[in-house]
Amino acid sequence: MLAIEVLPEAKLEWDALPPREIAAMGNAILKLQAAGDQLGYPHSSAVLGLPEPLRELRPRQGSSPYRAFYCRCGHTIVVSAIGPEAKRDPNGFDRAVARALDRLSQR
Repeated sequence: MLAIEVLPEAKLEWDALPPREIAAMGNAILKLQAAGDQLGYPHSSAVLGLPEPLRELRPRQGSSPYRAFYCRCGHTIVVSAIGPEAKRDPNGFDRAVARALDRLSQR
């Protein structure tokens, strides 16, 4: 089982979600911790078009309007940002991806 690290900035974003979504994100993180790299669609998918392997965690099998952005760093999965789902808020999704990548680069 891989360790999960939620960066402090991502934890603040998670805590700002509506209560139902906080719980859904927690359940999704538990699935990610249990399955690690093997967690596949519809729970997780790659963020396309990036030079780095960033993935999006999709709570409630993708029916949540929020995503957690993460990557594997050694023996740890690092959650670096929480943001909106791409189809509901494309600009917000792009901003969350940029935050995730920036935070990972500073780690």
